[in-house]
Amino acid sequence: MPESKEEDTQQEKKSSKKLLVIIIVAVVVLIIVAIIAIAMILLNKDEEAPVKNIQQQEQPAQLQMQRAPQSNQMLSEDNRKLSQIGVLFPLDTFTVNLKSDSGRRYLKATLSLELEGKELAMELNDKNAVIRDRIIRILSSKTVEEISSPKGKLKVTSQIMDTLNMMVVDGKINGVYFTEFVVQ
Repeated sequence: MPESKEEDTQQEKKSSKKLLVIIIVAVVVLIIVAIIAIAMILLNKDEEAPVKNIQQQEQPAQLQMQRAPQSNQMLSEDNRKLSQIGVLFPLDTFTVNLKSDSGRRYLKATLSLELEGKELAMELNDKNAVIRDRIIRILSSKTVEEISSPKGKLKVTSQIMDTLNMMVVDGKINGVYFTEFVVQ
């Protein structure tokens, strides 16, 4: 009979070990699921802006223009017809080092500016070096994380547009469009 007690204790130890392993596996699976859920929530924050924009576009255009900040106006540009877009002024390609700890990340981007009138094109041609300098300063002050998301790109284009509009005299820049955008 003593052998059966030993066998019972060994079986209890084995079953308790199995139960412990099952509990550990379940906890690890729950942690992984929680991490995935948090990551999806964080990634979906950038995708919420276009959804809100679609809802705003359903409102009358006049109300939207009155209370929409400039970045929301840029979001609504995506839905304009080509005939509504003004004169485009293409700029040469920009290659800038991005702000990073290692200093080994760079951005290669080509931009076009949407102008309110043709008169502004002559002013921009004359001041091309200054325009390029301001854009290079803005782009090189950004990190990869700041410019990788659609929301980040909108923020950069808004910053470029605001900076250039403060400088120009003969009109206004209504939009900034990336025609090439490569980060390495």
